Amino acid sequence: MKKLLLLLGLIATFWAFAPSPDQNVKFGLLKYSGGGDWYSNRETSLPNLISFCNQELGMNIDPNQVIVEVGSIDLFNIPFVHMTGHGNVIFSDDEAENMRKYLEAGGFLHIDDNYGMDKFVRTAMKQVFPSKEFVELPFSHPIYHQKYKFSNGLPKVHEHDGKPAQGFGIFVEDRLVCFYSSESDLGDGWEDQEVHNDPEPVRRKALQMGANIVQFAFTQ
Repeated sequence: MKKLLLLLGLIATFWAFAPSPDQNVKFGLLKYSGGGDWYSNRETSLPNLISFCNQELGMNIDPNQVIVEVGSIDLFNIPFVHMTGHGNVIFSDDEAENMRKYLEAGGFLHIDDNYGMDKFVRTAMKQVFPSKEFVELPFSHPIYHQKYKFSNGLPKVHEHDGKPAQGFGIFVEDRLVCFYSSESDLGDGWEDQEVHNDPEPVRRKALQMGANIVQFAFTQ
């Protein structure tokens, strides 16, 4: 009962939070089970995006990312959570329920396939929302037209299977609660240049698209 009351209190707090760009907030890196490397871009990827958003969007995001588990009550203290990896993803029933409550309460999840997690993340998110499907967002969607304009959708950072980059979403009552970037690998583009030796224009586009996702999540 005590845990339930704490959870309800956090949900109520989250609803009232409605984070704005001038607030000091924390971003989370999602830790999940199944053997997939949730930590694959841990060192520089999200920290570099945070720094870019603070500089280019005038935001006040804590430079220190928080590692948060899918089933943790701490999830409700973090308005923006990033998920990545190359392999298997497993959510328990309790974890799926926790993620669903988090997203319904106002949270935002960005999933970035670092290559090889597509079929696993789709299965995991089907546990979270059994009655919902990922839908591809049209290039006209506002997430591609925030401060930076991407008239052709997601930029292509790494080739992977040579397929076009695609952005998918899950909606709750017309609110985009989860954005899934596929065949793009934005997170690799956010990392320090020497990690993947990506050209600076490619890294710049990846950071700009990341900033668009953040700006949209905070203002939709």
